[in-house]
Amino acid sequence: MFNRNGHTEANGSATAAAKNVVEHVRNLVKLELELATMEVRQKAKKAALGVGLAAAGAFAGLLALLFLVAAATAAIATAVSVWLALLIIGAALLLVALVGVLLGVRFLKRTSPPVPERAIEEAKRTAEAMRS
Repeated sequence: MFNRNGHTEANGSATAAAKNVVEHVRNLVKLELELATMEVRQKAKKAALGVGLAAAGAFAGLLALLFLVAAATAAIATAVSVWLALLIIGAALLLVALVGVLLGVRFLKRTSPPVPERAIEEAKRTAEAMRS
């Protein structure tokens, strides 16, 4: 049986169903992109907070270290010449800096990159469901 447009009713309902599927897929992709965006933002906020706190702590530590270095150098300079006291303190500071850099690099290698893992997994499941 034909409708007013000259198409069969089955053909019209199949077209409507196809349009419906396309609309659902479009909405699903949009939601997955929103999930990925939220996940990356959440991880970026955590990383930014950690970096900010570390920077503030490092600055306060640097100020304290400068005063302690001055005090240590003055103390050592009472026993040896000033240039030797500065050399001793400089070498000790270089060693501390090296250990700090190595530990920091090791820590950064262990952190997870800001990849939207849940959204990627959901997209894979959706793609698999669409295929079957």
